[in-house]
Amino acid sequence: MKKLFGLAILLSGLIFVTSCGDDEPSVTTIVENELEGGLGVLVDANITSDATWSGDSIYVLAGRIVVESGATLTIEAGSIIKGQAGSGANATALVVARGGTLNAVGTASSPIIMTSIADEITIGEVAGPNLSSDLIGLWGGLIVLGNAPISADADAVQIEGIPPSDTNGLYGGGDAADNSGTIQYVSIRHGGANIGEGNEINGLTLGGVGTGTTIDHVEVVANQDDGIEFFGGTVNVSDAIVWNVGDDAIDTDQAWSGTLDNFIVIGGDQTDHAMELDGPEGDAAGTHTITNGSLKGFNDDGEGGGEYFDCRSGLTANLSNLYFFNFSDDSDAELDNDGVAANYLAGDITFTGLEFNVSHLSTGNLTIEDIFADKSTAGTAFETIAPGATVVTTPTVGATKSDFTGWTLADAEGELSDF
Repeated sequence: MKKLFGLAILLSGLIFVTSCGDDEPSVTTIVENELEGGLGVLVDANITSDATWSGDSIYVLAGRIVVESGATLTIEAGSIIKGQAGSGANATALVVARGGTLNAVGTASSPIIMTSIADEITIGEVAGPNLSSDLIGLWGGLIVLGNAPISADADAVQIEGIPPSDTNGLYGGGDAADNSGTIQYVSIRHGGANIGEGNEINGLTLGGVGTGTTIDHVEVVANQDDGIEFFGGTVNVSDAIVWNVGDDAIDTDQAWSGTLDNFIVIGGDQTDHAMELDGPEGDAAGTHTITNGSLKGFNDDGEGGGEYFDCRSGLTANLSNLYFFNFSDDSDAELDNDGVAANYLAGDITFTGLEFNVSHLSTGNLTIEDIFADKSTAGTAFETIAPGATVVTTPTVGATKSDFTGWTLADAEGELSDF
């Protein structure tokens, strides 16, 4: 199937979209049917006062739409949000600015779906009829920004994915308990549009988000960049699933100090790392916890599918009860530099109850000694302190699969059968 490339033009309240790709549907038809049929609502301006998007409508984002400081956007269960095509400064996204609030509360039987305008999914459906799970970069994604502490060059900095000219892109502050709202049973699909060379929007971006924010039961599918990326902050996330992304499934930065609990990763042929774990970029410190996860790599005859995880940039973190399977013969778990090796030896990075299933491999990294790689100058950290990890054929740790059934695209497409 060919990828879609589209140009959206707003004229006198109507949307016209040109597209190319022989076996893709006409995006013009999709938009006209939704808007003229009474199901669709065009959103072409920032949210500056309290607003509610109803569960019986499809909302079409005409550009980068910001929930500004002081405003609350409530998205009801069953709502569908579709982003128009766009790149660069015109990349489509839903952004919650510092001081803004998003209450997007779906249910297991009626999730909220954020996707591309090219997706023919309609109200009441979990899966659309036309887009494959490898179509990426068709719109932006969901960006939530808060006032919680970050470790960067300043107390507040500009988030990636938003041009510097838009001050709504600032995140970070001094309120660890900052509340950006509630996000539950939300599926984000086909995002990651480019805003510049090497700068794409993540599926779910969390910048300086505080512990007052509730995030659980979220799915990211087919994003061009990372699935979920944490930039500092203190927010806790649970019951998250990331499937088939173009960079890292889980990415942590700037001394994020929350917890990720009960999650699934399903790698694709372009996925780089199941987890890329970074520490501070400034003077502040913070330790995060990642626990109870099941992570499936992409394996093509022993090759492809990226790494288990990398530890970078002065990281301090605790990883526990994680099950890895179907990775490749050269996949590894790394300490990338002297700083993280020193942190590991000091007990500031811990691995407990990590299980690796390599029964599908006949060569390569088949033992814990092979899988764990210390890339520091000395290269002996794992010889000094062996990681809390084992090779298994049947897992005793990992995610609870039932938390992802019924409402996720991954479940609808049969991707949870191995979990």
